[in-house]
Formats: sequence, structure tokens, C-alpha cells
Amino acid sequence: MSYQVIARKWRPQTFDGVVGQQAVTRTLRNALASGRLAQAFVFAGPRGVGKTTTARILARALSCVNGPTADPCGVCEACVEIAEGRDIDVLEIDAATHTGIDNVREVIISGLGIMPVRNRYKVFIIDEVHQLSPASFNALLKSIEEPPPHVVFMMATTELDKIPETVLSRSQVYEFRAISTTAIAGQLRTIVDAEGITVADESLQLIARDAEGSMRDAQSKLDQVIAFTGTTIAAEDVATVLGLVGRDLLLAVLEAVADEDAPAAFALAARAVEMGFDLRAVCRELSRAVRDLLVVSVDATRLTDPEIAGEGERDRLKALAGRYSREDLLRAFDLLTKAETDIRGAAQPRYHLEMALLRWIYLRKLTPIEDLIAGAGAGPERPVQRPYTAPRATPKPAPEMASPAKAVKPASEMAAPARADKDAVLAEIKKSKPVFYSTVCAQAQKIEVAGDRVTFTFSANQRTLLNMFEQNRAWLETLAQQVTGRRIAVAGVQAAAASADAPTSGDRSGDAPERDKKSALREQALADAGVQTMLEVFPAEIRDVEEM
Repeated sequence: MSYQVIARKWRPQTFDGVVGQQAVTRTLRNALASGRLAQAFVFAGPRGVGKTTTARILARALSCVNGPTADPCGVCEACVEIAEGRDIDVLEIDAATHTGIDNVREVIISGLGIMPVRNRYKVFIIDEVHQLSPASFNALLKSIEEPPPHVVFMMATTELDKIPETVLSRSQVYEFRAISTTAIAGQLRTIVDAEGITVADESLQLIARDAEGSMRDAQSKLDQVIAFTGTTIAAEDVATVLGLVGRDLLLAVLEAVADEDAPAAFALAARAVEMGFDLRAVCRELSRAVRDLLVVSVDATRLTDPEIAGEGERDRLKALAGRYSREDLLRAFDLLTKAETDIRGAAQPRYHLEMALLRWIYLRKLTPIEDLIAGAGAGPERPVQRPYTAPRATPKPAPEMASPAKAVKPASEMAAPARADKDAVLAEIKKSKPVFYSTVCAQAQKIEVAGDRVTFTFSANQRTLLNMFEQNRAWLETLAQQVTGRRIAVAGVQAAAASADAPTSGDRSGDAPERDKKSALREQALADAGVQTMLEVFPAEIRDVEEM
């Protein structure tokens, strides 16, 4: 006997053998048991999920010598001949070939009045029925609406929306679903065990995942791999034969991005090119890996799901899930989806992949604007997540502190420890609240340290800044205590108006009001929340202000 491919050899012969379509098979079994059978059925769904197979099983159930029955015997003449496609009372018609109205009239309509030769029913199975012409549907419509009692129509389609509503309203419609990866892998395991093939679960998962919900596709791919490897299949063989991107490469890319290691990312892109992978497939599989990470981050129990990760991948996937935030993964998914589209029409696909990986690395440095605003207005207990670390302009130096030597103190209380405390406190303020530091602390005329007291002095026209300072004074005292290890009093004072407004020897008296106005405008600008946020996001400094 000639070789029979796996997809045909393992085609289900009973309703129980149909994988992943329990809702459909259960309904049909109950209908057969109760005798409530329609005369027209439409089986709709993706390719390779069991539509035509279910139609043949239903035809056997109607024609079996023990029937109508939900469990055809499989050995009577009707069951055997229908399974082999040679029963004279069951006509399978390919609508792609018999699309014209003349074919429909000749093959279907003209034979409706002829009684079955042996079986109870004359069954018409019309595959890909959506390809019939409008005229053919119109000719068929009356026959579907009021067929002779010995006729049953079964129509299969992958495009339900192309069937006229007039036909659908006269039929029972059963929608088949794509089969889960787990179910496909389970059926493949049954097949390889029966065929004496040695293969790991990870390899079967690769085949099942590549089938994208189609059992027939999965069985055809398994047949192809067996032809290449023989009775022992390794994961590398599956990837080679089917042109799949190995999970090791995908996880290595995820690790390189998490490490922000651009050279490693470029090396992995080169490796993908050298291995001859379709770079669109690389982006598509990276998108799937990102989706798996997102699923694990949302529900950690899914880590044990074979559809998410094989047993040998779970530790790496778990570690990676802890290194990416959900926002990172959502941005990465959009980026990779766009990269796949860009590569499709690109003259140099490799460049697009490399730039996508580099852009992915830098996207992880971004911080949402709401986090920046929250970080600017909150205390040190709410740090901003991964602030962007692009080069910034040289920060404005802190104002000179009045030397502690001006106060009469013993040598043991001279400037060294006090100045060290002041520098440490200012550094921590700048780290925790950079906007507050640059817009308030750095604008003070002077900062004096005397024992356990730090005093910030503001000019007479810096009243708004002093108010902002007072609002944060409690936080400043807590921070100073944490830095120095002892209780520190923090105070803000305003300098006398005379000293603030006294002109220097080179000033003209008429310039003083202009300076005051500029100072007030600058102070107003620095106090604005929007300006503070912009100063934090962008490496900028306000050099001048102008009233509009």
C-alpha cells in the first residue's frame, strides 16, 4: 500500500476524535440522539480545524447501518465508503471548481429528485462554499430552503461573511475555532508515540505554535520534519526544516535589551541574518516572546503553561519578566509590530532590525510624564522609575556658603565637618528633587551652616521661592537628619530690602526697577509647575525671561 500522509491517516473518524471543537460536536451528537436534525448546515472557521472532517463524520452518522447515530460503527459499507470518499450517495463538491451556475444546476439541482441508491440520505458536502457566484447562490437558495426529505446540505467555508444572509438564515451555522497550541501539541504527542517517533515536548510545542491553530497544518509540518530527521527529532531539526526562529536566540535578544547592551543586540541581529532567518519572522517571534513576558507579568501562574514556555525555558523567562515593566513590554510590542511592517518593503531589512533593537533599548530609558510630575512633587520615598540619563547641561553651581569661620567658634567646630554636611545635604536634595533644587535651593543668595542649623537666605523679591521653601521645610529637615545622622534644623529667611536693592557702584539708579521686574518674572517662571516639569524632562536652563 502506498504511503499515506499523517494528515489523512490520522483524520478523525468519530465526533470524539475531533480536537478542540467540543461545542460543535456535542451539539451534533445531541441533535442525532434527539432526532432534531436540520437539512442544511454551515460549518465556518479557519483552515485545518475540522470543518470538512466533521461534515464527513455527520454523513457517516446519518448513513451508518446502525444510524442515525452519534457513534457510527466505522465498519459497515456506508461508513467505510464515506471515509474513503467513494460513497455514491455522498457528493463532495469543491465550490472553487464548480463555481458557475451551470455546474450547480448540473451537479446539485438536477440530482435533488433522485432517491439515494443505498443510504437513508443523499448528502451534498460543498467545500469553500463562499466561492460560489451570486447566481449560483440564488439557484441554490430554493433547494436549501425546501429540500426533499432525503437530502441534506453541508457547507464548509473559511469566510462566513461572504455567504449571503438568505442562505445563512435557512441553515444551522456552526462556527469552528482555532485550536489551542496545547491541544495541538497533545494530539501530535499521540501521533508520534503511535508512530514510534522519539521527540521532546519542546519540539512538538514549536510545531504546534507554528501551525497557528490549524491541526492539519501541524500534522503536515510534523510529516515534513520526520522526512528530514527520521525517527528521532531534535528542536534544532524542527527549527531548520520549518525555518523557525529558535527560542534561545529570542531570549538572548530579550536579555541583551534588558542589559542595555547594544553591541550584543547588533551581534544577535547579525546571527539571525547569518542563519538565514526571515527577519519579519524574527520580529514576529520577538513580539510573541514579549507577549509571553507580559502574560507572565500579569499572571505568574501562567509560567507553567506549555504554550507560554517549555520546561527548559521557564527559569530564563521568569528572570526576564522581573526585568521589564509592563509599560516596557507594551512599547516593545508596538515597536516590533511596526518593525515587521517596515521590513516587508525594505531594501535592507537588517538595518531596520538593528535600528529597532537599538530603539527598543533607548525606549526602556523613558519615564512617563505623570511619573516625572509625581517625582517632582513627592518626597524621596517615591523615586522616579528609570529616569532618562541623556547628557545634561552643566548644572548651575550652588551658591557660595558664607564661611563658618565668620562665626566665633573653637577650632574643633571649624568649617570642615559643617561644609561636608552641607555638600551632602545639597547633593541629596538634588538627587531626590532635582526640580526643587534647581528652582529654589540653587536660587538662594547664600546658605549658612552654624552647628545643627542650616539657613537658606533669599532676597527681598524672592518671596515666592521662600514660600515654596517653607512648604518643603519639614521634608528638608527629615532628609538632612537621614544624611547627617543627627537632628538638623532647616530655616529659610529673607534678606533686608535695602541690602537686596542696593545698587553697585557701576549701576545707574534707573536700572533698579528693571532688575526688580526681571527678577520677579524669573521667580514667577521658576515657580510654575509646567516650567519645573520641562526643566526636569529636558536638559535646559532659563537664562532670561521676557513679559509677552
